Amino acid sequence: MVALRGKEVDAFLARPDAGRPIILLHGPDAGLVRERADALIASAVDDPNDPFSLVKLDGDELSAEPSRLVDEAMTVPLFGGRRAIRIRAGSRSFAAGVDTLAEMSVKDCRIVIEAGELRPESPLRKACEKAKTAVAIGCYPDTERDLAKLMDDELRIANLRITQDARAALMSFLGGDRQASRNELRKLTLYAHGKGEITLDDVMSVVADASELKLDPIVDGAFAGRPDIVETEFAKAMIAGTYPGVILSAAQRQAAWLHKSALAIADGQPASAVLDGGFPRLHFSRKPMVETALRNFSVARLAAIIEQLATAALDTRKQSTLAAAIAQRTLMAIAVNARRRG
Repeated sequence: MVALRGKEVDAFLARPDAGRPIILLHGPDAGLVRERADALIASAVDDPNDPFSLVKLDGDELSAEPSRLVDEAMTVPLFGGRRAIRIRAGSRSFAAGVDTLAEMSVKDCRIVIEAGELRPESPLRKACEKAKTAVAIGCYPDTERDLAKLMDDELRIANLRITQDARAALMSFLGGDRQASRNELRKLTLYAHGKGEITLDDVMSVVADASELKLDPIVDGAFAGRPDIVETEFAKAMIAGTYPGVILSAAQRQAAWLHKSALAIADGQPASAVLDGGFPRLHFSRKPMVETALRNFSVARLAAIIEQLATAALDTRKQSTLAAAIAQRTLMAIAVNARRRG
């Protein structure tokens, strides 16, 4: 089984193994999936904008003709050079094509597959994990250590320092999606260009002002029983081009956190200690709504909501054209039912 984890992932991404040209990137952090896919494609071809060098395929279309993957991978470039294939997996399986290709000798062609969350029994994930010529890399939300490294890297590039209080506040705004975190950091470093040091005022002026495009208000509004907030903030997210599945992923993470917190409180841990502990650190502006959410939902109801969100996330992948409607309906249902007891 070839499923890379931890430092193995960094080592592979820094120097991809030519003997494993099939690479599956999967997980809830869509931004990290895209970022890693971009890096793998950039190091695989001389010009990613050259259609002869890079072939883009849709997974759902490929499922109707899995053999096309083999044909594309084995095609010899007319003018020579390296090639790459980038596939965006959908709800339909093209694992048969991966199985066939994995048994062949692929030269000078890298196949990068981008997918969302895949269960261990998923045909695509199983095909890539069992093949000797493929690897599967999980892309999960950044840990505190990951975010610290990301922040340090961007600050080093911009030749900027950051005060301790600004760093702590900034950490509370990051996480969940790698590209979103990186975009916020780059926006902040651009704002502070030439200053030498980033202060708390800089963070609150630049990053906090982007909260209308963030996901926390939508998620917090849903669990706090505020359908009006969900409706307004969801509409803003759609205008900003946010993919509905990303919002559902944020809701799933929050439901899991609330469930864990509710269990801790039921075991006798003070609510204040639960709210002030853990990672990512809960921003002070979110505490009132999170406290309301913990009062609204029991452990059992939160467990049911986790299942409800998982079903909705799967439905958005199966019916991509209805993804926004499915996500909004699910979050509105949680908000409307939040204050109902029992």
